[in-house]
Amino acid sequence: MPEAVTSPENVPETESDKDLGGGDGRGRHGARRRGTSPVDWPVFIGAAAIIVAFVLWAWLLPGQAETVIFGAMDWVATYFGWYYVLTAAIVVVFVVIVAFSRLGQTKIGPDHSKPKYNVFTWAAMLFAAGIGVDLMFFGISGPATNYLTPPDVAPLSDEAARIAPLWTIFHYGIPGWAMYALMGMAFGLFAYRYHLPLSIRSALAPIFGKRIRGGVGHTFEIAATIGTIFGISVSLGIGVVFLNYGLSAMFGIPTSIAVQIALMALAVFITILSTVSGVDKGIRRLSELNVVLAIVLMLWVLFSGKTHELLNALVQNIGDFFSRFPSMLMNTFAYSDGAPGYPADQWMADWTLFFWAWWIAWAPFVSLFLARISRGRTLRQFVVGVLLIPFAFILLWVSIFGNAALSFFGAGDTEFLELSVSLPESGFFTLLEQYPGAAFTIPLAVVTGLFFYVTSADSGSLVMANMTSKPSVKDEDGPAWLRIVWAVITGALTLVMLFIEGVYTLQAATVMIGLPLSVLVYLIMFSLWKVLRSERTSLESREAILPALLSSRIREDGDRGNWRRRLAHRMSFASAADVTRFVEGTAAPAVEEVAAELRSMGADVDCHRGSHPESSLPYIDLVVRFPEQEDFKYQAYPVEYALPSFAMNLSAVRDTFYRLEIFSAHGSKGRDIMGYTKEQVISDVLDAYDLHILYMSMNGDQGAPTGPIPVNVPHQWPDTDAPATGTLPAVAAGSTADHSRSTEEKND
Repeated sequence: MPEAVTSPENVPETESDKDLGGGDGRGRHGARRRGTSPVDWPVFIGAAAIIVAFVLWAWLLPGQAETVIFGAMDWVATYFGWYYVLTAAIVVVFVVIVAFSRLGQTKIGPDHSKPKYNVFTWAAMLFAAGIGVDLMFFGISGPATNYLTPPDVAPLSDEAARIAPLWTIFHYGIPGWAMYALMGMAFGLFAYRYHLPLSIRSALAPIFGKRIRGGVGHTFEIAATIGTIFGISVSLGIGVVFLNYGLSAMFGIPTSIAVQIALMALAVFITILSTVSGVDKGIRRLSELNVVLAIVLMLWVLFSGKTHELLNALVQNIGDFFSRFPSMLMNTFAYSDGAPGYPADQWMADWTLFFWAWWIAWAPFVSLFLARISRGRTLRQFVVGVLLIPFAFILLWVSIFGNAALSFFGAGDTEFLELSVSLPESGFFTLLEQYPGAAFTIPLAVVTGLFFYVTSADSGSLVMANMTSKPSVKDEDGPAWLRIVWAVITGALTLVMLFIEGVYTLQAATVMIGLPLSVLVYLIMFSLWKVLRSERTSLESREAILPALLSSRIREDGDRGNWRRRLAHRMSFASAADVTRFVEGTAAPAVEEVAAELRSMGADVDCHRGSHPESSLPYIDLVVRFPEQEDFKYQAYPVEYALPSFAMNLSAVRDTFYRLEIFSAHGSKGRDIMGYTKEQVISDVLDAYDLHILYMSMNGDQGAPTGPIPVNVPHQWPDTDAPATGTLPAVAAGSTADHSRSTEEKND
C-alpha cells in the first residue's frame, strides 16, 4: 500500500484543530506544544503479546507456520473469496452514495470550518499518498503475471496484453481507495465534527456507547493494531527484497537473508535516530523528494522510449478500465479455469484477495493522514478527491511502466517476462536496463526505493505507538520508547516471514488476517450510517421548521420589522466597541431572559457570559441539556473578518470588522445577529430552540432515542457513564465556539 504518506506527527495543523472544550495549549500564533499520550497498557500488552508469540512460533517452528499460514490462505480463498469481493463492492457503493447524496455537503469539522489547504496543496498531498516502493515492485510484476498467466483469457494473447495492466490498475485503484475514504470519513467526522479522540474506538462509539472505553474498545484497538503491523510488514518485506536486488544489480551484493537482515536493521536504526534526535522533518523532506524522483523515472521511461505507443496504450487503458470496472469489481472467476498450472481461484487469492486484505490492514494508518489534511472539506469533496487523485497517478504509473514492459514481452523477450514473474523484485530494474541511461536510472531507483522504505518503517512505528497509547482529542503521539519497541517488533515479524518463503508468506498471512479485520469495515459503515442518519434528520428538521419560523416573525399588523434599522445594519461594519455594546446591552440580556424562563419551567439550563481568549470581546452561551438526547446550544460569538473593499460610510478607517455569529452544537452557518432588537434576539433563540425540538422529535420517530457520549474531557475518554448506544453530540455542553473562521481567513 502507499508508503509515502507523511506521518501524522508531521502533518501541519490548522488553528481549528483544537477541541471545543477549553483550548489545546496553542500559543497566539497557533504554535502547538506537543506532548505524549500515556500508554494504553491493555492494548499494548495484548497486541504485543500476540505478535511476539506469532514471531516466536514462526521462528521456532517455521515448517508448521508455513503449513498453517498457507493452509489458512487456501481456506479463506476457497470459502470466502466471494466475501472479499462483495465487501470491496459494498464499500465502493457506500462511499459513492454518501458523497453524492445530500449528506455529501456535511463537513469534516464544524459547519463553519474552512479547509486549511488550498485545492492544489491538498491534491498534492493526496497524490503523494499514492506512491511507495510496492508500486515500483508490482508495476512490472503485476502486468507480467497477468500477461503470462491471466485468469480468464488466453495466455500471451493480444487480449491478455490488453487486460494485463488493467488488473494491476484495478488492484491499486478505486476499491482500495474507497476503503481509505470510508475510514477517513469516520476519523474525520468523529474527531473534528463530534470532537472525539482520533482512534478506532471513537468511530465505533455510536454502536457500543460507553463499552468502547473498556474491553470492547480494547479488542478492536488490538485487532486494528495487529492488522496494521501485518500491513506494514508486507511493505517492509517488499522493500527489503526490492532493495536487495537493486544493490545486487549495482554493486554485485548477493541476494541473501544476511543482506535483508542488514536492511531491516537499517530501518530500525533510522527509526531510533528519528525518535531520539528529532529528524522526522528531514525524513519527511526526503519522502517529498522521492515523489519528485519517482515522477522523473516515469517521465524518463515515457519520453526515452516509444512515447506515442505508450500514450496510445494509456488512453486505451483509461477507457478499458472505466468501461470494465463494474464487472471487474464483482468478478469472482466463477466460470474461469485460469491459465495452465495457475487456476483462476489461486490467481484471485494471490492478487485480488491479497490486495483487498492489504488495503483493509493499511486503512487505519493512511485514513488518519487523509482525515487530518481534509478538515473543513465536505464529504463529497473528500470522497471524490481520495478516489480519483491518487488513482490518477497510479493509473499513469502502471500504464507507462506496465506497457513499456509489455512491449518487450510481446517482442519475444521471454527471459525478461519469466524473470519478472518468478522474481518480481527484478522487473523494475530489468526494465530500466532496456532504456538509455541505465547507469543513472538504476541507482536513482535504488535511492528512491530506499527512502520510501525507511520512511515507511519510521512512520509505521509512530502509528503503532499511537494506536497503543490512550486516545486524546489533542492528537498527541505515543512515547518515544514505545515507537522503538514497535520498530523492533515489526522488523522481527518481517524477517521471520521472509525466512519462511519470502514476500509470498507475508501476502498469505495478510489474506488470513484480513478476514476478521473485514468485520471492522462493516462496523464502521454501520456507525457512519447512524451518525449520518442523525445529520439527515437535522437537515430535514431545518427544512420542516422554516415556514413556522418565517410566520412567527410576522407581527399581527403584518409589519416585518423596521426596514430602516435593517438597511442601516447592512451599510455598517461593526467595530469591537460596537460588538461589546451590543452583546452587553442587547444580546446577553435577551438570551439570559430566555434562559431564566426555561429554568423556571424546569429545564436543565446553563447560561453564562464569557470573553474571546485573544480579543477579550464578550459572548453569551446558552445550553439546555436533555436526558438521552443531544443538548441544545445557542452561542452568540464575535468573529473577526477582513474589511471588504466595498465598505462605505465608515467613521474610522479599520482593517477588520466583526459579526456576531450564532454557533449551534454543529458550528456556525454564518448567521449574524448584530443590529437585532432584544425581541428579535429572543425570537431567534426560540426559532433555534423550536428547530432543536423538532430535530429530537424526528430523530425519535426513527427509533428509540439513545444517549450521547460525553466528550467534554479534553485529554482522554470520559469516565462518566453513557448509554450503550446513542447519537453523538457535536460538542460538549458549555464549551466555547470553535472560532477558527476569523483566524484562517486572516491567514489567507
